[in-house]
Amino acid sequence: MNEHATMAQKPRQNWLGLANISFGFFGIQIGFALQNANMSRIFQTLGSSLDDLPALWVAAPLTGLLVQPVIGYMSDRTWLGRFGRRRPYFVAGAFLAALSLFLMPLAPVLLMAAVLLWVLDASLNISMEPFRAFVGDMLRKDQHTAGYAVQTAFIGAGAVVGSLFPSMMDAMGVSNVAADGGIPDTVKYSFWFGGAALFVAVMWTVLTTKEYSPDEMAAFDGHDEAADDAATIRLLAERKQGSALGWVGAGALVALVTAGFGLEKEVYLLAALLAGYGLASMLAIGMARKGDRPGMLSQIVGDFSGMPSLMKKLALAQFFSWSALFIMWIYTTPVVAQRYYGTTDSSSAAFQDAGNFVGELFAVYNGVAAVAALLLLPFLSKRLGKVKTHMVGLLCGAAGYLSFLVLPDAEMLYLSEIGVGIAWASILAMPYAILASALPQAKLGIYMGLFNVFIVVPQLIVATLMGSVLKAFFPTQPIWTMLFAGGVMALAALSMLRISEAEANGDAA
Repeated sequence: MNEHATMAQKPRQNWLGLANISFGFFGIQIGFALQNANMSRIFQTLGSSLDDLPALWVAAPLTGLLVQPVIGYMSDRTWLGRFGRRRPYFVAGAFLAALSLFLMPLAPVLLMAAVLLWVLDASLNISMEPFRAFVGDMLRKDQHTAGYAVQTAFIGAGAVVGSLFPSMMDAMGVSNVAADGGIPDTVKYSFWFGGAALFVAVMWTVLTTKEYSPDEMAAFDGHDEAADDAATIRLLAERKQGSALGWVGAGALVALVTAGFGLEKEVYLLAALLAGYGLASMLAIGMARKGDRPGMLSQIVGDFSGMPSLMKKLALAQFFSWSALFIMWIYTTPVVAQRYYGTTDSSSAAFQDAGNFVGELFAVYNGVAAVAALLLLPFLSKRLGKVKTHMVGLLCGAAGYLSFLVLPDAEMLYLSEIGVGIAWASILAMPYAILASALPQAKLGIYMGLFNVFIVVPQLIVATLMGSVLKAFFPTQPIWTMLFAGGVMALAALSMLRISEAEANGDAA
């Protein structure tokens, strides 16, 4: 306790400082919103079937799974003087993402669109992952909750802008017709304006913030980074190879089940990832036992296996909540088009109108999230605590998804999006506010990247398995995907019962 009392304190940031730190996320989320609301529409316009949508979407979460831990590890160990630690990654990711957004609507064939989705998501992740750690870098711990709330508000605002772009273009008289199987002009201009907005917003944060040097960060944190790394490698060396072999075996089992039951071929990707992690663990354990100098692989595997207990408990809630979100992003357009616009023809005017309406729905839930992050979540946190606040938010989301099954009119779906928006705000803010006191400053990048695994893996599972489930049980009724989404979001809320309020406040291990 005395040791912590003598540590230097970071200066307290005012609201302008909080805004500058996270303003770049406003642009990043414009990119994500355009991707989430329009990629199914683009894929189907270019000839994709409903069954193939999950396989085409799989590039996005796979990219995040591979990119974020690596970028987190690298940004923790980067220092380029006046250019800083995280900001070089902001600039590189923003430039590549803006270029991808410009090229995406020009894709003449489905394959090119799928490749550009991979590039776009990789680029967005290069910028996004360091932004999560940036809040922790720049703010003292008693401002972490406020910092992530402001970041969530910018995420919501950026998503509103990105989601509404096509509808705004339509209202301005831009053609919303997919002529000759191409991409409508409303989508083209939206992606081009969105790319420019993304780059400008990220550069605002780059130019208005100054990062703390490694020496300053060490004084603020009080952790010995070298000792932390050594402890990680020591614990890794003590692990048994049998646990790594178990991952390889799990991958082999999934592959056998896929072959035996004739599941969709993209499930083999899940098998490969399980086996790949097992092989990486075997290699990292072997390197640690030989006393090799710690490298990226051994640090990532070691930190993943030795993550704090609180982080492990939060992982289950993340797993379920992001499964629900990914189902929503993939299937909302076909659900709305079929159930409320009476069409499954992706070349029809009705389908394109449904696509614009989905953009409006997504704008509503993101707008609700922006307001909820600044007003509702702090109010509930003071009265219920962080854990119960997150449970309430997740249950609101579950109710929103389930309402799709009973609401008879498309306009009433705006009510559904209120519940989804509250859940989205909570998902983006509360887990990070809870984690803030449990993570060492010197490893914020790598731990934020590893926490992303529990966002990405459920998306991969949805992308690889949901197509098989849809095809087997309700091939012409995508509305039932919303039942799945509501159910798993409710499971996310129940999983929060494993965390005490004392843990969430940093008062217990």
